[in-house]
Amino acid sequence: MAEIPLSLAEKTFILHGIDADFRNDGRSRTHYRCMELETKLMDQVHGSARLRIGNTDVLVGVKVEIDTPYPDSPGDGKLEFFVDCSANATPSFEGRGGENLANEISNVLALAYQSPDAMDLTQLSILPHKKCWKLFVDILILECGGNLFDAVAIAVKAALYSTEIPKVKCATLDGGEADIALSDDTYESVKLDTTNFPILVSLYKIGDSCVVDPTSEEEMCSSASIVISVMPNGRISSIVKMGYGSVHPTTLSKTLDMGTKVGIELNNEIISALKREDELGLNREIIGFLR
Repeated sequence: MAEIPLSLAEKTFILHGIDADFRNDGRSRTHYRCMELETKLMDQVHGSARLRIGNTDVLVGVKVEIDTPYPDSPGDGKLEFFVDCSANATPSFEGRGGENLANEISNVLALAYQSPDAMDLTQLSILPHKKCWKLFVDILILECGGNLFDAVAIAVKAALYSTEIPKVKCATLDGGEADIALSDDTYESVKLDTTNFPILVSLYKIGDSCVVDPTSEEEMCSSASIVISVMPNGRISSIVKMGYGSVHPTTLSKTLDMGTKVGIELNNEIISALKREDELGLNREIIGFLR
């Protein structure tokens, strides 16, 4: 991510504000910035979402294809994440500068969703051992302004929530080969069960305290962060430590408790917002990138 040069006085000012639980923009340590979230932006994919939080802008598209299940999990479908960092997002992404970050984000997402409690891949099965649905989740980072992991995870959950999988009318075996018949009606589809889909909550250690949803300036003041994936029921499906700094076991325990509480509240708010958007129906206004 792009590094913002900060003077010692600026870093001290940020540190003292966080110690007093009053950040530069008026938030407390556990409050997120306002988000703009919109789904079903693109007709050429099965699900999509765009999220903007602060200066961070993320676009996610989900495509669905019929594939062959893995031999060791014949009754499961497949899920893959691909991340692309636009060179326009920040100068540090020019050339191959964003590859390491893209791989890091995709690995963290795969780790968060690999638990069967987080996502039941059996709902993507068509014919065990023969055919299954494969979800390609493509993530494009348009702008980078802090808290990238959380923004990507929220956009991914929203895109999967909006994903419509073609309905299978008939799935049989003919001479050992799978014969799949899909519905011709584009409005006849199946939605994913996103009940337990997790989000990521990044907690950045600044001084003796941890904050959520850091700005780019706050990220520059942190030496270590903990990224946890939290399901709506409060269960944690993965924990990843980043940065060169250390985290004391007592601090880690408090950080996980804080992240779990924040994750539950954030999950509930996201689902509520997505349901309100669904209630608007097909005639809702699509903002997209016009603003």
